[in-house]
Amino acid sequence: MTEASTLDDAQRICVICNENSGRNSREADAIKLAMEVLGTRAELRQVKGEEIEGAARRAVEDDFDAIVGAGGDGTVMTVAGALMDSGHRFGVLPLGTFNYFARGLGIPEDPRAAAEVILAGGTRRVSLAEVNGQVFLNNISLGIYPAILKNREEVYARWGRRRLAAHWSAAKTFMRFQRPLFLTVMADGREIRVKTPLLFVARSAYQLESFGLAGAECVAQGRFAVFVAPDTGRAGMFHKAWRLVRQSMRQGRDFDLVCADEVTIAARSLHLTVACDGEKMRMRTPLRLRVHKDALEVYAPPEEAVGADAPGAAA
Repeated sequence: MTEASTLDDAQRICVICNENSGRNSREADAIKLAMEVLGTRAELRQVKGEEIEGAARRAVEDDFDAIVGAGGDGTVMTVAGALMDSGHRFGVLPLGTFNYFARGLGIPEDPRAAAEVILAGGTRRVSLAEVNGQVFLNNISLGIYPAILKNREEVYARWGRRRLAAHWSAAKTFMRFQRPLFLTVMADGREIRVKTPLLFVARSAYQLESFGLAGAECVAQGRFAVFVAPDTGRAGMFHKAWRLVRQSMRQGRDFDLVCADEVTIAARSLHLTVACDGEKMRMRTPLRLRVHKDALEVYAPPEEAVGADAPGAAA
């Protein structure tokens, strides 16, 4: 559902970003351009990465009319989690590598255009997912993906923060990974025991469609799309990496897909490294996932204005 009420000069906007963004010339320029559009009604608060959640909660206490997360999916995830069910409207200035959440809602990656979306005042209600109390917007994953994130930072340091470099880091890690997990997945009461190098739980239809994967309809229904890759050894992982790059992965061959409203994941170990929207976290098992329906009101273009390049966001 889309709501519209143009922001006026009296309404206050708080823009929260990681202070490291101010040291990156591309992101610093983007923030500057966005702040010029938002004008004097907007206040910029740059904080350390670990302080973003606290800054968002203080912005709620300070009763800003709009609270904006400026950064990649990790920053946006953190601010969104702090705003969940707060009654405060949420804006996004996408500054990351992929920006799946913003792109899924049709929010432009151009900083001026993204700021203009906020000023236009139109909003859409979105649901948020959580795992063990941690809100996420796009996905969580276990196994190989946390290893990809570690390798990605090394690739970024050498080649810069480019999407091609990120895809290469993923393919490289796929070919090297040799540590499968033994998991028990409860999906709507159904028990599934698996040995897998990768379990991926999706909440972004846009991300799935970007990689040519099934499951977008499941997400559109407000459910979790759970992908489990079979343990096929190094040769199998090489083929999966190649198919992922070519967007030709196929259900039944490269992964099994389960669509569920409620998901619990148990493991042999007491803790697992979980990647939430690109951020690595250590969590105690079992992992319990749930969806908060219509928990956040986000500034976004009307659904009918979102073209073929921006499929609908997670329900």
